[in-house]
This record gives sequence, C-alpha cells and structure tokens, in this order.
Amino acid sequence: MRSAGKAAALQAAGIDARVWDGSGPLEVPEGAHLLVTIPPDEAGCPVIRVRSTVIQRDPSVGDGDPDVIYLSTTGVYGDLGGGWAFEWSETRPGSARAKARVLAEDQWRAATNGAVRIVRLPGIYGPGRSPFERLRAGSATRVVKPGQVFSRVHVEDIASGLLALLQRPAARGVFHLCDDEPAPPQDVTEYAATLLGLSPPPEVRFEDADLSPMARSFYAECKRVSNARAKAALGWHPKYRTYREGLTAVLAEAQGGA
Repeated sequence: MRSAGKAAALQAAGIDARVWDGSGPLEVPEGAHLLVTIPPDEAGCPVIRVRSTVIQRDPSVGDGDPDVIYLSTTGVYGDLGGGWAFEWSETRPGSARAKARVLAEDQWRAATNGAVRIVRLPGIYGPGRSPFERLRAGSATRVVKPGQVFSRVHVEDIASGLLALLQRPAARGVFHLCDDEPAPPQDVTEYAATLLGLSPPPEVRFEDADLSPMARSFYAECKRVSNARAKAALGWHPKYRTYREGLTAVLAEAQGGA
C-alpha cells in the first residue's frame, strides 16, 4: 500500500498490509504471490527497480520463488478501428502511458524468464467509480463518436478472475478480464441515467465536446477486447456480462448501503 490509511483498513480486515512508497527495498516472502498493480513511469515498472533477486527464476520451477502477476492495460494494442484484440494480438501502443505499460511488461518477462502472468484490463468500473457519480453531480456528458466502442470490467470480475488465475499456477501468458459486450460510451451513460430515473444528458458530437487531453486520448482508440482465453484457460466467466448487469448491481449496492 502507498498510504497508512489504506493499509490500516486492510489490517482491520485481517490482512498483513504494509506501506511501501516505491523507494525502499521490496521483501517478497518465499512462496508468495506477487500481484503488481502499481502503474509504470517512463522508466517502466517501479517494482522492477527494487525487486528481490529471488524473482529471477526458471519458469519450470514451481516452488520457492514468487508467482508474479502484473496488471496491465488493453491500451497496449492501440487503435484497432473497432476490431478485436486477442491476447496474441500485436502491441501497438499509441500513447506514452501505453508505451510505459509495454516496457513494464517486457521488464517483468525478462526478470522472470517469461514466467510472469500478465492481465490486461480495459475500462474499470464499480462502486464509487461509475457514471452515477457524474450524473448526480450534473457533470455527465454523452459524447458521440460514430462507431466508437469500449470494453469494460466490473471490479468484482477482476477479483474473481485474479483468484481463478492464482488457483491455476500452470496457466501462463496474457489474459484479458473484461465483460462480454463492448459498447458505445453514450449508451452506458443513458442506461445509468435511466436507472436513476433521470433524463440522460444531451448527446454532444465528439468534435464539439469539451474534453480533457486524457479523455480525448481515450476516444483516439477504438477496439473490442476478447475474454475467450480467460474463460477457456481459467474457467472464469464475468458475473456482470454487460454494463447493464454491472450498473444495476452498483446502484443496488449503493442503495442498500444508504
């Protein structure tokens, strides 16, 4: 963890959470699973720079050294013009962020002799991270760029997919955790508004939208992400197959906790 507050919350749940600011040594207990979620910088993965040498190993060895899972992004594929991204698709990163991810992936492959398991994630949503917050705040928009679609994944489906991966140490390579239905972003916002009983915000052409540089960069890429390999190799299936089931669950949880 990078903050004492987050570590304390996990410790209260019985988890041995410790604070690491990215600058000191990283101790990895023997036989541990190392799940790397820290984003890269321009030099690659910060964890690589302070890793224990025990991480370097022969992938045929099953015990003793940490099992490394690195969380990456489907942004490494760049723009596919609406086409499908598979785990074996060529990486063609178009942004500095995506290029840093590719560098980090390569660093982990070298550090583990290819044994790292790489999980590439699309847009993430869940409680506290959904269109509902923007709709309630009156800041939601429906930007329309013809043909634009994004793949998504609910945070619970990330957790269940990672658990399935941990339970299958022989499963190697790259995996996608995402839902079954890539969809236009304006459709997602409209559905969320319907669930709240609100009128959806008016559609705005992409060319006329007042977007931040980062938001605009997301619209520069259009792809559909396949989860077929994760289903076949891990026996995993998303609980929330589309944004409709996922958003319905997010709202139900929020209302239940209110």
